[in-house]
Amino acid sequence: MSVPIEDFALLSDLQTATMVGRNGSVDWLCLPRFDSPACLAALLGDSGNGRWRVAPAAPGADRCVRRAYRQDTLVLDSRWETADGTVRVTDFMPPRTQLPCLVRVIEGLSGAVRMRSDLRLRFHQGRVVPWVRDAGHCTVAVAGPDAVWLGADGPVTALGDTDATVWEFTVPAGRRLALTLVWSPSHRPDPPAPLSVPAETALKETVDFWRRWAGQCRYQGPWRDAVVRSLITLKALTYAPTGGIVAAPTTSLPGRIGGDHNWDHRYCWLRDSTLTLSCLLRSGYREEATAWLDWLVRAIAGDPAQLQAVYGVGGQRLLPETEAPWLPGYEGSRPVRFGNSAVGQFQLDVYGEVLDTLCLSLRAGIPMPAHVWDLVEALMGCLLRHWREPDQGLWQVRGPRRQFVHSKVMAWVAADRAVRMGELLGRNGSSAEWRAMRGEVRRQVLSEGWDAGQQSFVQAYGSPDLDASSLLLPRLGFLPPSDPRVRGTVRAMSHLDHGGFLRRSTRDGEGSAGASGGEGASVACSLWYAAGLSADGHTEHAREVFERVLAVRNDVGLLAEQWDPQTGRQLGNAPQAFSHLALAETAFALSAAPPRRGRPRRPS
Repeated sequence: MSVPIEDFALLSDLQTATMVGRNGSVDWLCLPRFDSPACLAALLGDSGNGRWRVAPAAPGADRCVRRAYRQDTLVLDSRWETADGTVRVTDFMPPRTQLPCLVRVIEGLSGAVRMRSDLRLRFHQGRVVPWVRDAGHCTVAVAGPDAVWLGADGPVTALGDTDATVWEFTVPAGRRLALTLVWSPSHRPDPPAPLSVPAETALKETVDFWRRWAGQCRYQGPWRDAVVRSLITLKALTYAPTGGIVAAPTTSLPGRIGGDHNWDHRYCWLRDSTLTLSCLLRSGYREEATAWLDWLVRAIAGDPAQLQAVYGVGGQRLLPETEAPWLPGYEGSRPVRFGNSAVGQFQLDVYGEVLDTLCLSLRAGIPMPAHVWDLVEALMGCLLRHWREPDQGLWQVRGPRRQFVHSKVMAWVAADRAVRMGELLGRNGSSAEWRAMRGEVRRQVLSEGWDAGQQSFVQAYGSPDLDASSLLLPRLGFLPPSDPRVRGTVRAMSHLDHGGFLRRSTRDGEGSAGASGGEGASVACSLWYAAGLSADGHTEHAREVFERVLAVRNDVGLLAEQWDPQTGRQLGNAPQAFSHLALAETAFALSAAPPRRGRPRRPS
């Protein structure tokens, strides 16, 4: 059986990430970057596809009894209890200075516990068995360009295994033993420097780093712990050299168990741009906000007609999508995909996201290069020619293009923010044309995107389907929260209810996956609903919805992309930046809203 998605905790060195389960197994690790080939891929297969498990050697020790991150850090403590005693395993990745490093410290708390470390490296997406050799005080596994070194700072007993490195050792009360795994290019012959760093030193530096960073958070509301954990997660998903933030550290975790909607999220989506910048600025992380903006401006440089929905962590445009038939997929959910063909989709909304982000940055006083105004004019020139065309929409529908309402609203946002930036900068040369476009888009959306029968905005022109993205209209400034059409849309969203959470759209409920139909509920959309309820004055109900989402975080405070209320399981890639961004932003909104009204009337 696969480890449940919600059983995984995240570790990160700000350039790649590790997923470690409650069974003590690291089942996902890409080295040296988020988007590098995985060398531990049991998450999408089994132990034969690569894992590193550290746990008591005695039979029956399947899961730790308790685990938690140390306060305001990304250092994970897991407690194991056996008939022979109790141990604590502390897992962490020191923020990278040179080479990626994963440290696992085993400490005896009582008795004397026999432990086992079982490392099965499988390079190149979980399929290449490396050549493993003894290198004195450590072992090294080599395959092609990659080398992974494993060292211990105490005595271990090696067990014979042809395709794994298996060590056993006993940890009595009061004693520690540290295991350190380091990646390096295979052409370097010597053991890498991190193997010689005392584990206690690395641990202290890692704890200090995260606590200093978390201490900058400005939010002091009732959900501070949840907000700080979400912000730490967002920081953990940041590729420090460029400032890019990946949507998730994983690929192909399914939105429906056994389904084929399995995508690679180890890249940076422009749809997250404004929400990311707003969240970072409101939380007090101006340096990270500036780095994200710098990444954005570099990534989109070039012909505005070639603007993409998604880019690599370095800003790369080519993310060829391939399938991995040697991996059976998470609980049989195939195919497993690496890369993402969404780079070739036409999405109008990204123009609005970029210009909204630039406008927010300008208003926040973040210095921008002089050529940014040229970029604004180029983007608007392209959008003026193409905004009437259908596209794939916010949810990146893989099918015929449609006239998505959210995409048109984002075209309005683009024109509106371009006008506002022109006013701020004294650049009004094209403002008349942009104002005219802004007015035309608005009239079209209000006419074609509104369903008088349902008293709600819909997903696409001529469609009766509802879409949770309509909840963003007031946040985007398209209509005020008090507008009857916004209030009607908030009430209509109850039709997307899925066990107290919200689906992305009516179409998400279609399918044949048991009684529930298609995919699970969207975490982000459920949080948008809470914010919409709050803005409409239904603060008590909004807090109920928000608390309901908080309750489905896993034991260490992480959220995947989706939640299935029927099975009580997280679904989709995890942890998902979009979910944690929405959590923080909703906490800000609810903390500022005074309690007023109860539940809205559900439409008939």
